[in-house]
Amino acid sequence: MEQFSKDELLLTQLILMFQTAALQHMGKLKNPIADKIEQDLPQAQISIDLLDMLHNKMKNNLSTDEERMFTSVLKELKLNYIDELNKAQKASPEVTTEKSNNTEKS
Repeated sequence: MEQFSKDELLLTQLILMFQTAALQHMGKLKNPIADKIEQDLPQAQISIDLLDMLHNKMKNNLSTDEERMFTSVLKELKLNYIDELNKAQKASPEVTTEKSNNTEKS
């Protein structure tokens, strides 16, 4: 059985915390406090941007598994964000795409 350091476990927890927050804000998961599905795409974008910034700042200082996890989570979140943004724009064309431009470039 592979042993993980405390820092590796904490990093995994941090990544999963931001992933969960982003998914909740995208309306993909129920908000446990409100006990309902809510959507707040600008807040989802903030969680994604924070994860992206952490990933960029930690470049060359991650294990292979940590790099794989960051890359996988970020890819999943960005694809889901674009999907939700497109749905919101179809439902309400005045939804701004300014924030989505950062996600699409990454």
